[in-house]
Amino acid sequence: MIPERVTLVEVGPRDGLQNEAQLIPTAQKIELVQRLQAAGCREIEATSFVSPKWVPQMADNAAVMAGIARQPGVRWSVLTPNLQGLEAALAARVDEVVVFAAATEAFSRRNINCSIEESLERFAPVVQAAHAEGVKVRGAISCALGCPYQGTVSADEVERVVVGMKGIGVDHCGIADTIGTGTPRAAQAVMERALRHYSLAEVSGHFHDTYGQALANILACLELGIARFDASVAGLGGCPYAKGASGNVATEDVVFMLHGMGIATGIDLDALVDTAAFISGVLGRAPVARVSRARLARRGSGVPA
Repeated sequence: MIPERVTLVEVGPRDGLQNEAQLIPTAQKIELVQRLQAAGCREIEATSFVSPKWVPQMADNAAVMAGIARQPGVRWSVLTPNLQGLEAALAARVDEVVVFAAATEAFSRRNINCSIEESLERFAPVVQAAHAEGVKVRGAISCALGCPYQGTVSADEVERVVVGMKGIGVDHCGIADTIGTGTPRAAQAVMERALRHYSLAEVSGHFHDTYGQALANILACLELGIARFDASVAGLGGCPYAKGASGNVATEDVVFMLHGMGIATGIDLDALVDTAAFISGVLGRAPVARVSRARLARRGSGVPA
């Protein structure tokens, strides 16, 4: 069942940078995206069209999208929680929009101040309007493998939201381990529930490495045939609503594992490491990614990476 090729959705420019305390200049965001394109990333979540009151780091969304020199074959996605955001996203000529719902009522209430059912009702007109313009809608289900307020999350709870997403017409179902507490068998269990309602090509994983389980969870999903995962260059990002969830799985670490398994990604690992070094330098710290740290250290020592 393990696929021969995997698509990685690079979420560093959005999910990564939105969790940073400092505001990153627009020009450096654009350079990050350009470097990711040059490294071979073909699915990039570039920004989010949300209120700058809540996510000031993404206030320059339109400028970022306007400044990108788009390469053929690259698909662009953005987060759009409402119709106003969707309108701006459509003006920016995106290929895909992302809506999100939580697997638990506790997280939904604290994150977006409404119930799961209410959140789906809010997203329904966004989905309809996006489809009217020929734009694909990807759904993300947060806290699918653990909730900071509730604790354990059952596969039944996750499937309830999967069904709700399918009911409003969401095209793709992403399962997210927002606080990074999921383990391989649990990851497989929730993925199997998603696969009851979506095709294999339309299910993906989004894993945080807070407890060091992200690569193991990805491998477990590969065993089910899942071939699409989110990852963040340099291990940027987390969730400001989930204390301790300090990082998405690093794209470099995922690429290194996949290439070592003989699975193609189309991504140049050395160029990706260079990109991680660039954005980490902007942020004033070393990359979180183990592969980037190792390769950069070897380069510094004069040993071939």
